[in-house]
Parts: sequence; structure tokens; C-alpha cells
Amino acid sequence: MNSEKIVFLAIVTLIIVIPTVNAEVSIAEKAEQKSVGITINSIGEVHVKQIVKFSNMPTQIELVNGTISNLKITNQVGEEKQHGVIGENNVLILPSNEDTIVEYDLKDALFLRDNMWTWSFRYLEDTSFILPKEVDLIYVNDKPVYLDKMRGILCHGCQMVLEYSVNEPRLIKNVKWEDKEFRVEIRSLAEINQFSFEQSTKNISFEVNGENQFVTVIIPSELLWGPYDVFLGDEKIQSYEYINNGTHVWVSMKPDNSGNVSIIGTTVVPEFPLIAPLAVGFLMIMILPIIRKVNLH
Repeated sequence: MNSEKIVFLAIVTLIIVIPTVNAEVSIAEKAEQKSVGITINSIGEVHVKQIVKFSNMPTQIELVNGTISNLKITNQVGEEKQHGVIGENNVLILPSNEDTIVEYDLKDALFLRDNMWTWSFRYLEDTSFILPKEVDLIYVNDKPVYLDKMRGILCHGCQMVLEYSVNEPRLIKNVKWEDKEFRVEIRSLAEINQFSFEQSTKNISFEVNGENQFVTVIIPSELLWGPYDVFLGDEKIQSYEYINNGTHVWVSMKPDNSGNVSIIGTTVVPEFPLIAPLAVGFLMIMILPIIRKVNLH
């Protein structure tokens, strides 16, 4: 063995045995990652799996920020591989002719705020999130994403505030007009009272008791047509019309105070025309077999 190889092995051995304290130290090329996957269960536990492409040189991978436990570095058949830990948040992957799988649990990532699980997430790689099976509606940077039967999202790039609740309360209100009955659904952690529908003013209204709580109203298109304006008292507030399946429209808002919310449409029964216009969503989403792709930029 020549002297250059001896020196290289000595350096690698020192890194494995004595991790450096400074997490910013870079001693190898950045690893090329095939995938970054995050799985969250219903009680907010987070598991991360990163697959690193093989390389004939040492590479360095940054882990997702948080308190890391149960770190495991293996090959594709589950055999443990030698590695070095650099500071608190980086791992040195030794040269290999096979991909490396890095898995660990994260604490202090998600926190519960006003019964909403919240994660201010930043990791500049495409990252897939698998959400609890009880969750079908999440908020990304305050914008709603309806998962339906999908299990998660693919985040590009990826810097976002992720928010969701498990088993979000749902309030069903039946609106009768002449010989028809329409079902309006309201989803929110806030308390909802005094629901009413005024055909003459094209207006759905209700009282919200709670600050900075997401409120989603699922409106039958035949009852009240968009586009919609949403008001808290006399003040117009931001809202999103993000699903139109031909029969219902989902309208989401986040009032910053308690008060009376009014949703005003453009057409009501019996003015409803024969063909409804197509609504354009605020977010381009591609349905995949398991995840839903979300572009944050």
C-alpha cells in the first residue's frame, strides 16, 4: 500500500472515530441523492429515509434538521455500512459500488399549535411526505392541498410551512330551497355558529369563534356559484377556491379574529345555468399513485 492510500485511510479512520464538532465543516463532495422520503404518523412521529447514489469517492450528506435518533446506514439489503458522523447534521459516506440508505427518526420537528401539527421545513432537495392516513387536507404556506385518497405530497425544493390536523371536525348544514336540498360542509378547528344562506343576496354566512384558524367550506355549485368573495365583518379577506369537481367547490380562508364570515357568490338557485364553468385551481397538482406533487415556486 503506497503512502497516499495510507494517509487517506488514516483520515477516514479519524473521522469515523472522532466526529468533528463543527456541523458546517465540509470534507467531501456533496452526495447525489436518489430520493428523500419523510413519513409522519398520527401522533407526530417523523421517520426519514434518504437514498444516496453510489460513488467511488467519499461523499457527504446533510440530514434533515432536527434532533436525530436511531441513525442507521445500510446497503440495499439491510447490511450496515461504515460511515462518519460530522457534527450533528452531516454524514460521511465511504466509497461504494452500491447505493446507501440513510434512515433515522426526528424529534423537535413537528409541534402541536392550537391543535394543528406544524412544521417549518427547509431542505433544498425534492422531498416526499407521507402523511397520516387520517389526514386528507393539509396547508402548505397557508394554501390548502386536498389529498383525497392520496397519501402525501412531493415538495420541490423544499421550503414550506406544513400544517394539518388529525380528524378535523366537520359541520354539516342542509339548505332547503323549494323542492331541493343542498348539503354544505364546514371543516375547521374553530367553533362555527349561526349558519345561514340568503338566496336574495347570494350569501352564505356563519360565526367563527377562534383566531387564525383555517376554515374550509364545501359548497354545492348548484347552490352558489363562484367566483366568491369572502368577508370577515365588512373587511374582504384572502380566500382560495382550490377544488371544483363539477358538483362542489372548496373555499378556504383563515380569519385572524372571531366574527361573522360571509361568502358571496355570483349566481344562486334558481339562476343556475345548465353548464358550470371550469374553475382554475391556485396550485398545479399532479396526481400520482401514492403522492401528490406540489410546486412551491
